[in-house]
Amino acid sequence: MPRPTSAAAAESAPSPAEPLRLQVLAALALHRMATTGQLRQMLRPDGSRQLVSRVLNRLRSMGFVDLIPLSDSGRSRTHAWYLTPEGSRITRDLPILRGRPPYPITSATAASLKTPHTLAVVRTHLVFAADARRLGHEHGPWDWSPEVSHAIGEGERVVADAVMHYTAVEGEHRRKLSAFVEVDRTTMSSGRLAGKLIEYARLFQYEAQPVGRRKQTAAGLAAWLRWYPVFPRVIFVLTGASRARLGNRMSDLQAMVAQHPLVAALAREVRLGAAVLEDLEQHGPSRDVWLPLAGGAPRPWTDL
Repeated sequence: MPRPTSAAAAESAPSPAEPLRLQVLAALALHRMATTGQLRQMLRPDGSRQLVSRVLNRLRSMGFVDLIPLSDSGRSRTHAWYLTPEGSRITRDLPILRGRPPYPITSATAASLKTPHTLAVVRTHLVFAADARRLGHEHGPWDWSPEVSHAIGEGERVVADAVMHYTAVEGEHRRKLSAFVEVDRTTMSSGRLAGKLIEYARLFQYEAQPVGRRKQTAAGLAAWLRWYPVFPRVIFVLTGASRARLGNRMSDLQAMVAQHPLVAALAREVRLGAAVLEDLEQHGPSRDVWLPLAGGAPRPWTDL
């Protein structure tokens, strides 16, 4: 593959017009990886696949993106796209990515290891984006931040698969919502999955201690208030197994809420829920497909 020239880099430099090629680069920088179809749904939901494909092929010829085939797709022409090191470099100055930590996938080896989970996270984002368009709400490509990490004390961190920001618009009323999103492909044990709730409970209670100062009193502010006006919902999206197995994993999440004192305290203040990804894709996340982890009947994610 030819190395990008300085002229090619200048052609893809940021501009106020935000042409599609820059949006594609920004989307791959933020979301790590996506298929052509996913990028079309994300950036041009009313456009053609060919439009996005032409842009991707042009960026590949310039050396800014590359692709990896999806061996389990059943379709030999399906690929996942990711940034090359040069593509990652030029996205650092894109205004839309300012302040977002870069976690790019810039090699075929890294892409092959991360493809299934990364694409599942993108699938999850797309169901919320499609539902928002249908309902007249606000949630776009830049309202979804993958791999967000927060300290929870003792040198440990909780890493959310994504943080979602969403604005529900009902007449003149605008309701701003946020959520920590965990996408589970049934590749970890059910106990480890449920253990993520303990990590979020620790984040909810954690107060960062200034270096060299005495420990703050209980009246100190929680560390998460540096980033969120209210603690985000915690929602689990499950896929990759039979309905029975996914149901068992949801039951284990509910058992953690009922049995662990820190998680029970979290559930009294924060909305917690779980749903099956295929149900979200078929019905939409605004339908009664979310199981409240603190108990109750299925409901929309906004009503957890």
